[in-house]
Amino acid sequence: MGLVQEYKFESRALYPELAGKRVVITGGASGIGKATAKRFVMEGARVVVFDFNDKAFEGLMEEIPGLEGCVKVDVSSEESVKAAFEEMDRILGGIDVLISNAGISVRKNFMDTDFSQWKKVMGVNLDGMCLCIMEALKRMHRDKTKDDTGVILCAASTNGMEGHPFYTDYNASKAAVINLVRSVALEHAPWVRCNCICPGYVLTPMQEAEYTQEMFEEVNKTIPMQRHADPAEAAALYAFLASDEAKYITGQHIPLDGGETA
Repeated sequence: MGLVQEYKFESRALYPELAGKRVVITGGASGIGKATAKRFVMEGARVVVFDFNDKAFEGLMEEIPGLEGCVKVDVSSEESVKAAFEEMDRILGGIDVLISNAGISVRKNFMDTDFSQWKKVMGVNLDGMCLCIMEALKRMHRDKTKDDTGVILCAASTNGMEGHPFYTDYNASKAAVINLVRSVALEHAPWVRCNCICPGYVLTPMQEAEYTQEMFEEVNKTIPMQRHADPAEAAALYAFLASDEAKYITGQHIPLDGGETA
């Protein structure tokens, strides 16, 4: 049982144009990534999950019938990312949608943060985004047609939009992701759309590992919606942004924060 009540949402396929799309989701074995894999499979997409936690893959395939495959990858390693995309090619034959979602955080005062921690957080949260986008773009460019558009979606954070104590390395990485997405979107429009979502507090295993029940309750008091987001709500935003309903949206960072940044 989680530290706070988990909100459940009834879901149904809403975007028929996503059926058959080849989708890669990094960090897809837990939290927002797993919820997103479920959502895109439900939409009829062909989904491959990338994650470093290969122990979660067996249960994941059972939990998400129809998942095309799982590939172990260290997104901070160029060699590992290249190998993972080559394996994805064997499974899917290409990529239409990249959801670069993998990320880590460490709750620590900046003065107590050593450089090895800084490099590790940046390696996953920023270098990982860069490496996966590079590999996806190569394939999208190879396969592009006049009427078909690739979609790249990244996980940033409201922490990338404003300062927060105890997460300086995380905040810096997410701010960089926002500008990475803007720049990629400008360089590759109109044939690729690139956006990022900026979740606030989401009830994920990463969040539960860092917060006590009392901390959850205190945080919820500061959020206008009075609760954390459910990962399914982030997955719903990813699905919308990948759909034709969002085909005029690119280069944007979209908060999903219950009104917190307002």
